[in-house]
Amino acid sequence: MTSEKPYNPLDKTHLSESVVNALLRQTVVPLQGIPRFNGAGLYLIYYSGENKPFAPYDRIADLNRNNAFTHPIYAGKAVPAGGRRGTIDTDGSLGFALWSRLTEHSDTIRSVSNLSISDFWARFLVVDDTWIGHGEGLLLRHFRPIWNQVLDGFGNHDPGSGRYNQRRSPWDTVHPGRAWAFRCADHPKSSEQMLVEIETYVPNISI
Repeated sequence: MTSEKPYNPLDKTHLSESVVNALLRQTVVPLQGIPRFNGAGLYLIYYSGENKPFAPYDRIADLNRNNAFTHPIYAGKAVPAGGRRGTIDTDGSLGFALWSRLTEHSDTIRSVSNLSISDFWARFLVVDDTWIGHGEGLLLRHFRPIWNQVLDGFGNHDPGSGRYNQRRSPWDTVHPGRAWAFRCADHPKSSEQMLVEIETYVPNISI
């Protein structure tokens, strides 16, 4: 005799799935030049590789070309000001956290020489603050984007004066360009070693 657990539509996992599904219904737009808008929430960044191909990402590009956009290269969140400290109780609609984060990412990509901002796209959703963290976790588990899983550091900020003894991130090692990253200590792995890791990971990507 087996016992099936009753389906609960209000289970935290199911509610998180509804947030992710709402995000995936959003229109994909070029990452550069997104008009300013209010709110915090979730986003996915896609790479198409049509203007400046980066060979290790060819399979990812193939999955996103011709408006398919089935596999993000990066998934992230933007919480309202004070959200990380738990000092606010908001529906996520105030401020410009999500727009600011996407704009920051656009600036980061424009700073490097081996990528073109015209190859990057985004879909995003303003989300109630309660569900931002849960939704991000589900996105990361489902898509396992390469810039989250293998080549981390894309979302890093300038550590500031006195902290440049920190090692340079894998992302900044493979995609050099951010001025502050040059001040950081070298990563123990070379860019060549990281490219091997990328080339090992990419063939296993599925949709």
